[in-house]
Amino acid sequence: MKTLAEIIEKVSVKRIIGDVHIPIRSVCFDSRKAAPGSVFVAVRGTAVDGHQFIPDVVRQGVSAVVCETTPDAIRTDVTYIITDNTAETLGGVCANFYGNPSKSLTLVGVTGTNGKTTTATLLYRLFRAAGYKAGLISTVAYYVNDAKSDASHTTPDPIQLNELMQQMVDAGCTYCFMEVSSHAVVQRRIAGLQFAGGIFSNLTHDHLDFHKTFAEYLKAKKAFFDALPDSAFALVNKDDRNGMVMVQNTRAVVKTYALKSMADFRCRIIERHADGMLLQMEGQEAWMQFIGEFNAYNLLAVYAAAVLLGQSPQDILRIMSTLKPVDGRFEFIRSANGVTAVVDYAHTPDALENVLRAIHEITPDAEKQIITVVGCGGDRDKTKRPEMAKIAADNSTRVILTSDNPRSEEPDAIIADMLTGLDERERRPTLAITDRREAIRTACMMARTGDVILVAGKGHENYQIVKGVKSHFDDREIVRENFDSITNSFTTERNNYDYNLK
Repeated sequence: MKTLAEIIEKVSVKRIIGDVHIPIRSVCFDSRKAAPGSVFVAVRGTAVDGHQFIPDVVRQGVSAVVCETTPDAIRTDVTYIITDNTAETLGGVCANFYGNPSKSLTLVGVTGTNGKTTTATLLYRLFRAAGYKAGLISTVAYYVNDAKSDASHTTPDPIQLNELMQQMVDAGCTYCFMEVSSHAVVQRRIAGLQFAGGIFSNLTHDHLDFHKTFAEYLKAKKAFFDALPDSAFALVNKDDRNGMVMVQNTRAVVKTYALKSMADFRCRIIERHADGMLLQMEGQEAWMQFIGEFNAYNLLAVYAAAVLLGQSPQDILRIMSTLKPVDGRFEFIRSANGVTAVVDYAHTPDALENVLRAIHEITPDAEKQIITVVGCGGDRDKTKRPEMAKIAADNSTRVILTSDNPRSEEPDAIIADMLTGLDERERRPTLAITDRREAIRTACMMARTGDVILVAGKGHENYQIVKGVKSHFDDREIVRENFDSITNSFTTERNNYDYNLK
């Protein structure tokens, strides 16, 4: 058990009221988890200010409170730690409480609008296949070696982060690969962590409901690289117009990767097929089981990061050729009658366009339909809704606008926002079906042999949130159910036809 003095070591503190040589059993920022022996950190959130719960946690018996302003009533049996920024302090306190586990790991963070999950997950899989013990913190799941747990956030809170990393250290892990969201940077969730490297994928339209402006969104991503130490590497996509902006003020060693520009690491797509791509990386050719230019960037980032982490280029390419796409990222489902469904997490304009371009690359027959089922999340950035619909219409034969996770918003209102992006001509081949299950069923019924259905937006998610209620919903399950139903119906009709011929 650590003392309060130990867990505030090297943390910026303005003033201390009370005894710091007291034992601490836990750290919390949720007042409901406060208990005797706890340190409660009063964080100012976007909706709730933790300072208002200080009287409650004191009554619950906490040993110490970390705050920016002292409460009106000061208890002599409680120690008060006053700091300028409690969110920042929470990260440092948690790191100290759990023994600074990030310092015992080679920790690599991946940030950007699209590609974070694929890049981080493939790095984890590559190092596991190379024989290393490693952990993963991603949107899809958390892993400690092969032990999997469900992900609550793209980047968890500082308590969960440090607890996960401590589990990794205890399990003998030497590497950890994690997604770093812009929210996590602004909310100081990664404070107190020591990164060995950072990777930037790209920056496009997303999260403006939280950041308000693109400039603030960019600033959040850049802050991750600004904070990297000089012992770390900063690997950035030079083809993205904001790639070099990210590293303007970093102390880390800057390395670049690109498909179209001169860079430290380069890649060229030699062949494109329905089951993968032949890539040339740094003069060496390798077959990859991935499709689309966007995945070429992800794979190049993985290759470059692995080289920077000391792995042999030959071993990297050998292992990468065996890797498969991440759950819900360009995931194929094929029906018995020759229809292909692609389930993808694409929920930003850029991601949707990238996926549709990749589908066009593997669907050269102009007679075949591309049917896109897409929606937009509720309580999120509304400005991207018309743009998402426009991209779907421009790149698809038919479009079905539907619900994603409407959350507290009216599903029909979200679809109405999307429709504003379409002119009269574009609306004619577009359907609006609020029920996502029915929308997917309709797409499956419309498709014929050789057609491709894109079900976009939710990818790996196995739930849907409608009017605040979270229910089980998995796009992949719905597609398979409909494909099976259509196959069974086709078989029955064929058997009846054969019988009538007798």
